[in-house]
Amino acid sequence: MTATLIDGNQLAETIRAEVRRQTTALATQGRRLKLATLLVGEPAASLVYARSQEKQCEAMGIDYLLSRLPADCDASCVADRIQQFNQDPGITGIMLHLPLPPWIDVHDMQYRIDPYKDVEGVNPANIGLVFYGQPIIAPCTALAVVELVQTRNMPLRGIHAVVVGQGAIVGRPISVLLAQKDATVTACNEHTPDLAEYTRRADLLVVAAGKAGLITVDHVKPGAVVIDVGINRVKGSDINGNEVSRTVGDVDFRAVREVAGAITPVPGGVGPVTVAMLMRNTVEAARKQAARKT
Repeated sequence: MTATLIDGNQLAETIRAEVRRQTTALATQGRRLKLATLLVGEPAASLVYARSQEKQCEAMGIDYLLSRLPADCDASCVADRIQQFNQDPGITGIMLHLPLPPWIDVHDMQYRIDPYKDVEGVNPANIGLVFYGQPIIAPCTALAVVELVQTRNMPLRGIHAVVVGQGAIVGRPISVLLAQKDATVTACNEHTPDLAEYTRRADLLVVAAGKAGLITVDHVKPGAVVIDVGINRVKGSDINGNEVSRTVGDVDFRAVREVAGAITPVPGGVGPVTVAMLMRNTVEAARKQAARKT
């Protein structure tokens, strides 16, 4: 048996089409959306992501602002810029690019983002409200995982879901969202003793540990749905012996695909859906800000 590929690019396009429809409708009402992002220094990966965001926002009808600060700026400078975004009524969404310089507390800066403009859902207030089932804006990656699972028409009530990796922004919110849909959730991490004893029982296996190749064929129940959230860069050699690097997930994709029922690839799985969810969250944030004013 070879697993069905869960196409994140196709789902992302469906989400983007709905976002375009909604932003067009809001524009006819005189309501423009604007996503403001903040970048400190010049981290290469963040610059690439920012350019991609700008293109996607343009395609969605969302105004985009990239605000850049020097690499040697201090925490007060970053905090002041976030506060400017919070107070600007024309800005409906805020995102803070990572990494920040080591002398700046990431969690403190995330806490400073207005929860109603926090399109990534990273403010501790939003993370906490996920546990109550009433988030203002939920974390993008956690939402993306649920959306991908639902493309399989898989009833979550009563299934056994195992989530490997319990990070505050990804793994833990995923566990909570699945539990709220009445799945029986087991929370694990890469240090769980006899990890395979837990993962082999999973009807749904979500892996967000950040460790390449952590999940092998021996970890997977035949027919299970496997969602690989991991994004890792690994080095190898091409056919000419030259060193190359590639992006892989936390799952040994080639081997696991032979036993799973369905699986997300890396890249092309969770990643594009997460970005699409950022666009959807930008619309949701604008709606909730408008409702708060009435």
